[in-house]
This record gives sequence, C-alpha cells and structure tokens, in this order.
Amino acid sequence: MNRNCLIKDPSQENQSAWRRSSAVSANERLTFLNEASRRIGTTLDLAETSRELMDVTVPRFADTAEILIQDRLVVDGEFPSRPLDDTALVRRVALGVADDDPHEWVRAIPLDEVTVYHPTLPQAQCMATGKPLMYPQLDPDTARLIGLGFGRETLIAKLLIGASFLAVPLSARGRVLGCAVFTRRPGGPAFEEQDVAVAEELAARTAVCIDNARLYTRERRTALTLQSSLLPADLPQPLGMEIASRYLPASDLMGVGGDWYDVIQLPGCRSALVVGDVMGHGTRAAATMGQLRTAARTLASLDLSPDEVLFRLNLMSQDLDPTQIATCVYAVYDPITRNCSIARAGHVPPVLIHPDRSTEIIEMSPGLPLGIGSEPLETRELTLPAGSVLALYTDGLVESRRRDIDAGIMALRHLLAGPLQDLEDMCDVTINSQRPGHERDDIALLLARVRDLDPDEMASFPLSDDPRFVRTARRFVRSTLAAWGLASLADTTELIVSEMVTNALKHGWPPIELRLLRGRTLVCEVSDGSSTAPAPRSPSPDDDTGRGLLLIKRFAYRWGTRPTPQGKIVWVEQHLP
Repeated sequence: MNRNCLIKDPSQENQSAWRRSSAVSANERLTFLNEASRRIGTTLDLAETSRELMDVTVPRFADTAEILIQDRLVVDGEFPSRPLDDTALVRRVALGVADDDPHEWVRAIPLDEVTVYHPTLPQAQCMATGKPLMYPQLDPDTARLIGLGFGRETLIAKLLIGASFLAVPLSARGRVLGCAVFTRRPGGPAFEEQDVAVAEELAARTAVCIDNARLYTRERRTALTLQSSLLPADLPQPLGMEIASRYLPASDLMGVGGDWYDVIQLPGCRSALVVGDVMGHGTRAAATMGQLRTAARTLASLDLSPDEVLFRLNLMSQDLDPTQIATCVYAVYDPITRNCSIARAGHVPPVLIHPDRSTEIIEMSPGLPLGIGSEPLETRELTLPAGSVLALYTDGLVESRRRDIDAGIMALRHLLAGPLQDLEDMCDVTINSQRPGHERDDIALLLARVRDLDPDEMASFPLSDDPRFVRTARRFVRSTLAAWGLASLADTTELIVSEMVTNALKHGWPPIELRLLRGRTLVCEVSDGSSTAPAPRSPSPDDDTGRGLLLIKRFAYRWGTRPTPQGKIVWVEQHLP
C-alpha cells in the first residue's frame, strides 16, 4: 500500500478531547496546533508534507482525512489557467484512515487518483470560494452526490451517509492549491465551529509548506533541465582514445550543482578533455556552468595551450559574475605522440591508471580557482603509456562530511586499480562506491583510455626539400587511400597535398613530413621547420602563383595551421564518404 495512505487503529492512540466530548478547551486546541506546527513541513517534499498532516490529524482530529491538490501543481509545479469555479482536475496526494476496515476506504477513494471535480461537489465549492464547508451530518443526497462525482456512488455513499464532513481550502500566497477533507464516522461527535478554526489553522500551515515544496521542486526541475541541456548529449570517441563518462546530480539536500565535462575535437585529431565545477548550487550555478563550458569550447578552437586556455577562462569568468567561483582541469592529448598537456585551476588532481593497474596522482601546481586573481598557471607535459587510463573528476566524488579529500582520492585510486577493464563498468563501480550519502555534492567523472593507432588510421612519409618529391607525395597519397578504402577521395586529396607540399618546399625548410590521419574526417598534415604561417591572397589574373590556398579552401572541409616546437603544421580536413 502506498506510504502516503496512513492507516491507524484509534484504540492504540491517546484519545483527545475531540473523541470524548464535543467541547474542546482553548488550551487543548493550542497544544494540538503547536504540536502540528512542529510535525508538518519538516521536508521540502509535497507528498511527505501531505503525509505529515495525515499523521497529525488521524485519528486524533478525524477518522479519515485526505488532501486534494490541483493536478497541474503536482505534475508541472504551475497553476492551471482554468479558473477553479469551472471543472478542476484534482489529484489525491494523501489519505489517512482510522477504521476497523481501512481497505474499504482505499477502494472507495484510492490514493493518487486524478478526478475532474464538478462545481456542484462540496470539495469543488470549497476550492472555488476559498472558504471552509462543513456538514455536521451528511444527508443521503449529499453523500450520493459526492460518490457520483467519483464515479463510485454506492461505495462512497455507504461510507459517508450520516458522517460528519469538513472541507477546508489549502491557500498560500493568495492562491488556492487544493483542499483538505476530514470526516468523522456516523455516531461519533460531529464537527463544530471550533473544529473549523482548528482545521483552517492546520490547512494554512500545510498549504504554505506544500507551496514551498512546489516552488522548490519547480526550481530544481528547471535547474536540472538547464543543466542536462548544457551537458554534452553524446561524447565523441577521438582517434586513439576511448571515452566514458558519468554525471550524478546533487542530492535534494545540496541542490543542483554546476559540474560539467566535455571532450572537444582539435586539429590534427587531437582532443581536449575538460572537467569543471562551479561552486554553489541552484539555477545560477547551472547557468554559469553553461557559460564556462561554451567559453572553454571557444577558447579550445584557438588551439591554445592548457594554461593559456584556463588563464583566459579565468579572466572571462570574472567579467561574467565576480561572485561565482569555479575550478577546472584542461588536458590536450595528441594520439600521434601520445603526449598529454594538462593544467588545472584549483581543481582536484587527475589520476593516471597505468597498464599494470598501478595508479599515480599527476602532480602539478594546483593554481587558483577561476574567478580569483590573475596568476599564471602551469602546464604539465607527460607521455601516456598505451593502455593507460586518465581519470578526471570533480571533488564531489572524493570529498564528503565523513572523510577529507585526501582519503577520498586514495579510495578512488584503490577502486580504479581494480580488475575491471571496461570503462563503462569502471564508471559505474566508481560512482556507486564513492558517492557519499544524502549530503552528496554533484559528481562528474571522465575516463579516457589511450591506445596506439592502427595502420589504417595513420600514415606518414618524410619528404626531402627537392621539388621532385611532390610527385612522390602524390603517389604516397593515392596508394595509402586505396589501402584504406578511400580511393574516391584520391583525386581531391592529391591536389590538396600537392599544393601543401609545394608551399612547404617553397616557403619553409626541413624537416618536412607528410601525414595522413583517418578519424571522423580525413586529415592531411604537412609539417616543416618554419614558424611562418601561410596566408591566403588574391592574385591578379596575370599572376602564375598564389592560388594554392584558394584551391584548398575550395575542396576542403576546413584548414588551418598550428605551431610546433620545431616549426608549424598546416592541416586540411575532408569529410569521409
């Protein structure tokens, strides 16, 4: 039976003056209301608050009680546009019964039932007028009318004929949320005016608590919707890397947080891995998270170093909202060299799981959180072994009231060092084992396993500075694409590579290398020892040169350059067929 259906045996309760006599002293009423105010509204949960009213009033004040709330308030947290003097869609959210046969009441008026209340029903009149409605003793016609409104005329009329009936509105902030209905069995003391005053006090307290729960639920739902819409719906699987992620919202006690994660594709089939945490909770934190994630993606497109990305993100966050502070870790992985560059701004340190399942904390300067100061950050460079797993996470995974962050990180390392190899299973076990109790913060976890590239994913060819090697480069392109099953791209790719290599021979200097990468796109890269980036120009009709980059722009999906310690790389991407 539903937990909001409260059934009590009146013989086991300390019977009050309401059960012994129709006269109740002012002191007894005050004591009862004081107790009710302590017991009603202990949580921001609509169903729990409704159950608490049942617990207080049954059987001490009434033999049965129910709470009816406008259905749209329960489902959407919004008031319906239709006025209450018209037919209203109402949901029964709590039922309390003190009877020798409570199941008969449950059959007659089941919990969680949604009913269209016609204006002629007493409960509907109570909600429409916002005033209590009392029947010291229900006559057969009124009892049958109530039963007819529920479509169970015989069942309900049998229970209500001769009973004492009291309906009081649940009003908060000038709006009627629903009503509370109390009944006393036939032959017992009938409701009187002083009972109406007590019921109104109970309803007023309950209505405010229910409305607070409604507003809290609506805000939380809005924040969760905002947060989920701002997180990536589906992460890409970059070249040379396997990705798995989890996000766990904060508990009801903490509220919605601002944790996020992202995987951003960079030129040259490289990838940026980002995990961040906006301090604080609620819609404001979720909105700030969305702004920071968008800004991080924009800065990543500039192909900056991790410390430069975080430095600029820090300056931007201070302009957005100086009161919002966030932490972030940003890593760039190159699948060709397996080089990983990492920087963090006040964030918890990444953990590296080696192929032999040993773990280590990647030590580096923690830096200040985003939004505080303008100190430069440090980038840590390391080479990730093939088969290793890089773990990025937020502090909600390792910190709680019951343990400090160092103990949490040690526990995380122990879990990650376990025998599980599948990243999805590792995420599930880590989240389920590490998350604290009801006080938990929200959690973001990103696992990335690196691997060597297959022969059909990368091919490279060193070139001499002799112009005759342009022909050799074209032959290399055609043979490689034929082996990869991409012969349909050979003609276009040959033209693009011919122009790229010619430019490198003419304007750059050794070492020169041609590289083909097959990921979500086909990438052609030509590296040379010059740091001068090529610039498109508009040649005149009489010029014999200067049209190479125009041809590349015409046939490529996109192109660009990026600096390297030895010079630069010119890259061109084409869509795969």
